[in-house]
Amino acid sequence: MKVVNSPLAPDAVGPYSQAIKTNGLIFLSGQIGLDKETGQLVDGLEKQTQQAFRNISYVLESEDLTLANIVKVTVLLSDIQHFDKVNEIYAQQFKAPYPARSAFAVRDLPLGALVEIEVIAEVEKG
Repeated sequence: MKVVNSPLAPDAVGPYSQAIKTNGLIFLSGQIGLDKETGQLVDGLEKQTQQAFRNISYVLESEDLTLANIVKVTVLLSDIQHFDKVNEIYAQQFKAPYPARSAFAVRDLPLGALVEIEVIAEVEKG
């Protein structure tokens, strides 16, 4: 097991790692639309979703991986009414074959975020 961290992605807001690499997979902790430079959430659902994907990319890039290595995505929404807009942005991030995905509306997200995205990526595309 190896801890994976990127200096470009925001630091964890709790006692957890940005990601853990084990047995050919990388498990990324959920990413919200937190800007590393300001330490604040970016404004609005679209920008938060885009920033979450940037943060995910930063962590993956630290292991020479890209979004194409992702096999599973979990999307957490503060409001299920955000599903369609997040889905539009999500669709721009991936090409077929698309990763497996789940999406849930939850009561609250860290720091008042509107969306949180966690992923599992494979180290070598199979």
